[in-house]
Amino acid sequence: MIGHGINDFYGVHDAAPDAEGLIEITLIPLIDLVVFPNMVTPLFIQRDQDVTAISEAQAQHLTVLGVAQRDATLDTPEPDDLYPIGVEMALGRLMHLPEGGTSALAQGRRRVQVVEYLQTSPYYRVKARPIVEDSEQTREITALMRVVLNLFQKCVQLNPNLPEEAYVYAMNIDEPGWLADLAASTLNLTVEERQELLEMAEPLQRLQRISTLLGRELEVLELEERIQSQVRQEVDRGQREMFLREQMRVIQNELGEMDIFQQELLDLRERIEREQMPDEVRDKALKELGRLLVIPPMAPEVGMIRSYLDWLLDLPWLKTTEDNLDLAHAAKVLDAEHYGLPKAKDRILEHMAVRQLAPDTMRTPILCFVGPPGTGKTSLGQSIARALGREFVRVSLGGVHDEAEIRGHRRTYIGALPGRIIQTMRRAGTINPVFMLDEIDKLGADFRGDPAAALLEVLDPEQNHAFSDHYLDVNYDLSKVFFITTANYLDVIPWALLDRMEVIEFPGYVEEDKLSIARQFLIPRQLEQHGLRDRKLHFEEKALRAICREYTYEAGVRNLDREIAKICRKLARRVAEKKPIPHRITVESLDKYLGPPPFAQTLAEEEDEVGVATGLVWTESGGDITAIEVSLMPGKGGLMLTGQLGDIMQESAQAALSYTRSRAAQLGIDPDEFEQIDAHVHLPEGAVPKEGPSAGITLATAMISALTQRPIRREVAMTGEITLRGRVLPVGGIREKILAAHRVGIKKVLLPRRNEKDLAEIPKRSLRGLEVVLVGHMDEVLEHALLPARRSTQTGKPQPEAGREEPHDER
Repeated sequence: MIGHGINDFYGVHDAAPDAEGLIEITLIPLIDLVVFPNMVTPLFIQRDQDVTAISEAQAQHLTVLGVAQRDATLDTPEPDDLYPIGVEMALGRLMHLPEGGTSALAQGRRRVQVVEYLQTSPYYRVKARPIVEDSEQTREITALMRVVLNLFQKCVQLNPNLPEEAYVYAMNIDEPGWLADLAASTLNLTVEERQELLEMAEPLQRLQRISTLLGRELEVLELEERIQSQVRQEVDRGQREMFLREQMRVIQNELGEMDIFQQELLDLRERIEREQMPDEVRDKALKELGRLLVIPPMAPEVGMIRSYLDWLLDLPWLKTTEDNLDLAHAAKVLDAEHYGLPKAKDRILEHMAVRQLAPDTMRTPILCFVGPPGTGKTSLGQSIARALGREFVRVSLGGVHDEAEIRGHRRTYIGALPGRIIQTMRRAGTINPVFMLDEIDKLGADFRGDPAAALLEVLDPEQNHAFSDHYLDVNYDLSKVFFITTANYLDVIPWALLDRMEVIEFPGYVEEDKLSIARQFLIPRQLEQHGLRDRKLHFEEKALRAICREYTYEAGVRNLDREIAKICRKLARRVAEKKPIPHRITVESLDKYLGPPPFAQTLAEEEDEVGVATGLVWTESGGDITAIEVSLMPGKGGLMLTGQLGDIMQESAQAALSYTRSRAAQLGIDPDEFEQIDAHVHLPEGAVPKEGPSAGITLATAMISALTQRPIRREVAMTGEITLRGRVLPVGGIREKILAAHRVGIKKVLLPRRNEKDLAEIPKRSLRGLEVVLVGHMDEVLEHALLPARRSTQTGKPQPEAGREEPHDER
């Protein structure tokens, strides 16, 4: 309440000060309340001692001192629990409230500072000094009063709890302190902030502080107004739309038409009854439709239920395509679109044959195509679908980290959708497509779950007949789906997932395969795509071999296809410019069309050398050869390994050295010599990491050659793991290694005896002119690889070679 001069306060005068300027007055502790001078405020009195003190003061027509408590939870505050400055108040008559307690109106008179407590029981009596304010008005105070009045006007306009009379009353106040107290009494401030203003005796300081608080309050009020305005607009729009829809419904009823929303619900019911789906799914759809019937059309759940029903109705539940089980037709389709790959093609034809004999008892296989990039894994899946007459769908799993990508999100989330499996099945339109899960070895896992674990149910024939998607919340049958997964590596696939799949390896194409693929598929396709089919363009075999060897370095044929396309583009440009083009692409013309070769062909050594052995290696792009160099120098028996060798290859070098030392006597090596020399083993192309145990016998051969000064035959290449006892263990990649040896002109290849079974996979044409020797022990390796030691014609002693440094005689 604002103002003073109310009848209840007539006859109550301010306490008179004594000679020292002090007054003796009764003190009333105030709970969560600060009274300002010249303001009328209702007091709610709960303590009996306060009621007694007020009654005695009213009987004597005396004022009381109101002081706020520091802690509002205290029932009996001590003097230290009260602020030192309060307001002298005149109180109106006491009124008893129905719920208990007493109320009275209090009019603030002046600020007073407590000096001394005279009594504390039954109520407080204190000595206090009235605080006299400076009433002089300066230009700064006048300007501040205008600012405060302007801010107060805006607050009154935006705050519905403040009457317009408050601003009118403020306009008629000419005292700066009074104006500040009026504004402070109307703001929603804490007790501490109110007490801070009360303790400011200087009007200038008080106006500055209240202007800051008014600005803060104005920002909050403007934000509230903006929010309320937006809410009102939304409510008005919703009410208007609801009113118009109700009008439309009444008009449609008058015209004998049906509500659009109700018509859509009837159409949904007809679709549910008409679609082919299991009874469990139909019951679930009807239940959700029943929920939709009782929900208002504008409810937010309507869109979620509609989307869910659309998914149930769009998914294929029972629809299948009839398989084409003609084996001759399937073989023709597979051979027409893919060269080689006999294992994969035979597996598909075997599946079709069993389907003919036992269509109801056979489970659909789950295949995993593993091989280097560009070997035809994905395109073979498409050919399988065409051969069987099924739909083909593909999902790339590369980079998937969230389990919900496979199983979907629960419908409680905004924007929830089924997982990729269900989404792809809807795209397929049948329950028996050929479903390719591409790049399964690129799956990831993080805090959102492990997608590979979710695939365990998808790729398990014992479970996938009842696949559970979190969004659908009903079982979905995946048992008729022909799943094919692809990967580049098996090492990173979880064992439990790999155990559910039948692995078919796609070996890298050898050069002869690439030439056949280029002639049958790549060149005709590129000529067709570039408009050169009628130009009778011919690629010479030597040119194609040069492209394979010097312009590509891969196990597949993607880059070969790109290089052929690059030649066709340049020829197409010449045709468009009305320039003549050659009809034959020769080796000599490759520099003109493709530029300098980016890959140098690896060749065998030109002469027999000491300490240099030729090893066969396997890479992602196929087989290759590498030279392993060993150099000896005076030292203390150390072994240095360079060429970016992996841990396994370093251990192979240690094993080779240990074998050599253990056989020193049989090899004609002085055992004491090992303590006087250091051996340095180096593999060229140091920027390329090298790993694996298959270089074991090659390392041992190079070391023994350097120590015995026996040259190694340049036409011999070898591969195999070595043990400490000299046994030769089998290794992998035999097919690619043999083809690499044939390509670079190697005449003899030493292989582990237990790799004899791998020779059956090698084309016979690649074995022409190549002697393959199977060995089981290092003695056999040395017999075929080493030549007798070279001797000087003058002294008859072994000649020092590049692999060993002869100590100098300084005498």
